[in-house]
Amino acid sequence: MPAPSYIGQPQFNAKYFNGEVFQKYVDRVPNTKLNELLKSRAIVSRQDLAGAMRDQVGGNYITTPLKGLISGSIPLNYDGVTDITAQNTQTFSHSRVVVGRAQAWTEKDFSYDITGGVDFMENVAQQVSEYWDEIDQATIIAILQGIFAMSDTEGTKFVNSHTHDITAVTNTEGQTGHMDATTINTAIQKACGDHKQKFSLAIMHSAVATNLENMNLLTYLKYNDANGMQRDTGMGTINGKLVLIDDSMPVNTTGDDPVYTTYLFGDGAIEYTNCGAKVPAEMSRDPKTNGGQDTLYNRQRKCWSPYGISFTMNNVSTLSPTDAELADGSNWELVNTGGSGNKKYISLKAIPIAQIKSLG
Repeated sequence: MPAPSYIGQPQFNAKYFNGEVFQKYVDRVPNTKLNELLKSRAIVSRQDLAGAMRDQVGGNYITTPLKGLISGSIPLNYDGVTDITAQNTQTFSHSRVVVGRAQAWTEKDFSYDITGGVDFMENVAQQVSEYWDEIDQATIIAILQGIFAMSDTEGTKFVNSHTHDITAVTNTEGQTGHMDATTINTAIQKACGDHKQKFSLAIMHSAVATNLENMNLLTYLKYNDANGMQRDTGMGTINGKLVLIDDSMPVNTTGDDPVYTTYLFGDGAIEYTNCGAKVPAEMSRDPKTNGGQDTLYNRQRKCWSPYGISFTMNNVSTLSPTDAELADGSNWELVNTGGSGNKKYISLKAIPIAQIKSLG
């Protein structure tokens, strides 16, 4: 009797692997945080840029034009004697980088811990998807830390105007350093002035959220589970803005009290492109080691680009920056017209990103 055709194919816990089918499972698993960010309009998809960012064409770093606005120009006097001279809109250059990440997991032939009798593709895809959710979150935080670490002249102006530090401020409840009902509104006005209405999302540590909840300022969103029980979603609202609660938000513990960073986003604050990898998932079979084992390899290439701020590649060792390099302020600069002459920079009010420093 001839041997089955699947003998010798890559396995993972004695289950047969199809890379295309597996990736479809991964793509189908909901990314709750990203979905909520997209709903809030803080992150906008720029899949139109994916073609230029394919790894096969070396598009790990691209520069796109950002058109200038005609608003703010001073009109000429229409008095019958003054000539009308035309004005030009200026084009700014916005540079962005693709962040590539890879990981692999090995399972011995006798290990069945991952599947546990559950459908292999769906179960492993669920875990892989959740793993990449955490990686994406870490990437975004590193980027935010980087743009708020800019130290050049124009970058420093952004950091100062878009940071609201209340660590030494007494709030309306008599607490020093703690947020209250006015903190977020004050922070977004400081950052963007009359454009503050663009802000729609805050991401904060649970300690900060608990403080706001104790003051009855934070309302948690609810949902009904499969058993009809009402549960918290882990998300809330304050002043009409969606609040995501995440303990991976930066906490500085070098002083007497921990200093929490809360990030605020407006519509289109971050442009997101899923660039894709040539082979996002594949298996390798090793019949010798440990009596036989299989390795699942995973790759992804994504671009998270803060609106109005360019990645410069000034201090990067490879084509794909590490999280430490993303958090390096010298790798970021405000979008500008370029050239060595009199560069024009994007208006700070046009960048809907801000941060709050607080003790709770």
